[in-house]
Amino acid sequence: MRDWLDSGIPALTGHRDGPPLVPPGSAATVARRYTDRVAAISGGRVRLDGARLLAERAAFTGFRRGGTISAGRHCRLLPTADGWAAVSCARPDDPVLLGALVCAEIGDDPWPAVADWLATHTGAELAERAELLGVAAGPIEAVGPEVPEPLGPRPVAGLRVVDFSALWAGPLCAHLLGLAGARVIKVETPVRPDGARRGNPEFYRLLHGGHESVVLDPGAGSQRRALRELVESADIVIEASRPRALAGFGLDAAEFVESGGTWISITAHGRASNRIGFGDDIAATAGLVARPDGRTPLFVGDAIADPLTGLTAAVLAMSAPADGSGRLWDIPMSAVVAATLDTGSTTVPADESAVRAPRRREPIGAAPESGRDTAAVLAELGVRPG
Repeated sequence: MRDWLDSGIPALTGHRDGPPLVPPGSAATVARRYTDRVAAISGGRVRLDGARLLAERAAFTGFRRGGTISAGRHCRLLPTADGWAAVSCARPDDPVLLGALVCAEIGDDPWPAVADWLATHTGAELAERAELLGVAAGPIEAVGPEVPEPLGPRPVAGLRVVDFSALWAGPLCAHLLGLAGARVIKVETPVRPDGARRGNPEFYRLLHGGHESVVLDPGAGSQRRALRELVESADIVIEASRPRALAGFGLDAAEFVESGGTWISITAHGRASNRIGFGDDIAATAGLVARPDGRTPLFVGDAIADPLTGLTAAVLAMSAPADGSGRLWDIPMSAVVAATLDTGSTTVPADESAVRAPRRREPIGAAPESGRDTAAVLAELGVRPG
């Protein structure tokens, strides 16, 4: 209870015009345990409060609790024919995809048609069609909490991190590694920059301050080779997409691990799944919802699966086999969330006087403009991007 109240999450949980709620589970306590471990491994260089990191973005954006509508306003909890589901509409193409999902013409507001379709279809039908179409949606259901356990501690000061991730979970992992002394090189492609660049600039700066930025086009032969050289120079690689994305660039995770590297793979539901997801829908579909009336689910926090997974990924990246061999960490965001849900834990009203608002840390250093360091990094490797 104390960890939840300190985190800022209850202020973001509940109906907009209702009281703040303390959600079920132990995510805030788990988050604090993780930052304690990061502090120990980094020799005290990184001292953060993991519970507060869970609600940090809202301190920058001003997001507020919205009940069955996510704090960021891009995801909704809606009833299905046999339960409840979470559906996201966050990307520019999502209205078209939702139209295909429900087989209807959708105008500026997709939600009425989506709600009508869900009311007559099961959660299983939604999951099947969402995976086929690449829609971030699914039913609220129990998820097996199969999260890898960290190995022996491994300081990361001086190591090179190549970060292909975007948005929040992967960048938070990279941010923590950077604070611990690692050199972080963010990699984007010309057509797929990090979508978080369009978000709150100060929050983006917080996660990327002090990092380097490289932009390479894997469709161009010479730049594709440069990309491979960059990955081969890394100690740690972070990806937060379906495995086929980087494999399509000619990058082989198994080969990298065989050479002794650490590969952090963050996915919605595991490397074997083709389902996609974002922080709000993943947390809800994994079961982390508040139910003050015992029936209607409400969102917990702001995309809480993202920071919780970013913390988990950082702890795993800061561990390694005793024999010095490489490791591929398969980190399903849904499992990370589900592992924090205690049997019998329930939603309870919060004492408003004890609820802390989300708090922000001040960004340190400038976030690089996209591609700022491409030439310098490749010159250091002796590679000409072409």
